[in-house]
Amino acid sequence: MSVLLTGFPGFIGARLLPRLLELSPEEAFVCLVQERFLDVARRELDAIEARLPAARGRLATAVGDITQSGLMLSADDAVRLRRELTAAYHLAAVYDLAVSRELGTRVNVEGTRNVLAFLAEATHLERLHYVSTAYVAGSATGVFRESDLDVGQGFKNHYEETKFLAEVEVVRSGVPAAVYRPSVVVGDSRTGETGKFDGPYFTLTAMEKVPSPGVFVRIGSGKNPVNLVPVDFVVEALARLSTQRGTGRNTYHLTDPHPLAVIEVERMFARALGKSFAYVPVPKGLAKAVFGLGPVERHFGMPAQSLDYFDHPLRFDTTEAGRALAALGLECPRLPDYADRLVSFYLQKRGAVRREAMV
Repeated sequence: MSVLLTGFPGFIGARLLPRLLELSPEEAFVCLVQERFLDVARRELDAIEARLPAARGRLATAVGDITQSGLMLSADDAVRLRRELTAAYHLAAVYDLAVSRELGTRVNVEGTRNVLAFLAEATHLERLHYVSTAYVAGSATGVFRESDLDVGQGFKNHYEETKFLAEVEVVRSGVPAAVYRPSVVVGDSRTGETGKFDGPYFTLTAMEKVPSPGVFVRIGSGKNPVNLVPVDFVVEALARLSTQRGTGRNTYHLTDPHPLAVIEVERMFARALGKSFAYVPVPKGLAKAVFGLGPVERHFGMPAQSLDYFDHPLRFDTTEAGRALAALGLECPRLPDYADRLVSFYLQKRGAVRREAMV
């Protein structure tokens, strides 16, 4: 029997697969990979087998594309997978705040719909593990619960909207599924390593361009929370929760239960960069208008879409995830304990790590 994994060799998928191999020694895994990423995927699988000899003979690729009907699998692969699949992990998506509606819809919504349609024909499927985002909350304010989905919210960008619509597809499909909603995923809390400099790394890029001592923008009050989680926590939580027997149709917020205020994070990053700033309050609308200008965005490396997250009064309830993770002895690392590692890795690798989405 086999487990299907989409989103390999992406940022989270490439880290999740080795952990699943360790936790589920009886399972074989099939990675659905676009043909243009096939060489990269095979090299990554070879590296996994070199590190984990017990993985040999349990890894395979299937060339396909979630945006196409039937996942564009070969006839042989489609027949075999429908017969052998017992579980699936759907991670493939466009993770980009500036994604267009057309691309976001095609990959995130239609892609998820195609995965669900294929899995509905898998005769032995026990569960889909679907990686969503906490930002299906969109423009909601206050506390967003794990049981919440459609609360009448609007959306700050097409990324949020299309991930929301994709999660709606999962819920409506009838396919047995557990949903995992990470917040903003940053580098490894132990090493700082990341596969992409986006999200809060845009702040580091902008801070590097500003003289010190100097001034830096503070959007709004600066007191609203920003929710960051390290990739190692997300991977371990996802791996451990998903391999627990008897997991039902649960939704888990893989978020920091004690997020810091935006201004605290800015000050922490500035200190790690060796910078000193006075923080000048700027209305969000004005900041977005200025950073939306092409020359300004190119100079500071901070897309205007990211500014919406600097002043959003929203917290994520983690009751379900907290209870389940506590039973496993897991908790989210606190940002002050690893922020220096994030910044150190950024300073070492800022010219070598991509900033664009892998699509």
